[in-house]
This record gives sequence, structure tokens and C-alpha cells, in this order.
Amino acid sequence: MHRIGVTGHRSIPPAAYAQVYEGLCEALRVTGESLEALSSLAVGADQLFAGLALARGARLTAVIPSDDYEKCFEEEGDLARYLMLKSLAGREVRLDYPHSTDEAYYAAGTWIADHCDRLVAVWDGLPARGLGGTGDIVTYARALGRPVTVIWREGVRRD
Repeated sequence: MHRIGVTGHRSIPPAAYAQVYEGLCEALRVTGESLEALSSLAVGADQLFAGLALARGARLTAVIPSDDYEKCFEEEGDLARYLMLKSLAGREVRLDYPHSTDEAYYAAGTWIADHCDRLVAVWDGLPARGLGGTGDIVTYARALGRPVTVIWREGVRRD
């Protein structure tokens, strides 16, 4: 089984969305092997990746950072999508953090990097804005020697 993990920004600017979408579709085109997708199902890149992976027939592993993770979804639609994706996951890994903190997010990202064959990063190339951000997880995965595929439209900035 081929395992692809994701890390990425919660906000994808409209100017980058089409390239991110196509890049994720391309990253999920694995032939000759069954596919497992690893995601924490956060808003933005993680949810987009998980949805595309399920549509392709991949097995989804949901990596849940904390006991109160559902409380971090501010919009009803984001929470509904999270719950729907989580219900479709073939496996759930729940980390032992009571609250959604930067440390919990970092632990989820490193768990994904530790357990994937390749990491896909929806990343603008800038340093993380807090512990556990995309830049931190890319740095961690590269230090492990994991192949990292970065997807982003050059010149586009996040809010």
C-alpha cells in the first residue's frame, strides 16, 4: 500500500485554488498500488485532499490531534465537512492531547510525516505562523528523508 500524507494551509487564496486542486489530483494518481491518504481533516488543504482521495477510492486515515478538535471548527459548514470526512475514514488515529494546541497540531503533522511514504504540502514556502504549521511539518518530513511534493502557485500570498 502506498501512503500519501498531507500538510497544508487552512486558507487557499482563489488565485491558487485551481493549481492546488490540480496538483492534489496529480499527487493522488498512483498506479499499481492501493492508496492510503493520511490527513488531520483541518479546514482547507487537508479537507480538500481527503475528499479527492476518497473520490479516487483511497483509504482515508484521519489523524485527530485532540479530544476537543471539533471545537476548533468555527464555521458550521467546515465542521459538517470534517464530520462527514471523518465518518468515511477507514481508520482513525486519535492523539493523546486533551486540547487543540499548537503542540497537538505539530504532533498530528509529525505523525503523518512519520507514517507516509510521501508528503504533499500545500505550502507557500514561508515559515510556519505557529508551531505545527505547514513549514514546520515540511522541515520535519525533509529531515526524515521523506519525499515532499510542494503545491502552490508562485507569487500568490495568503491573507
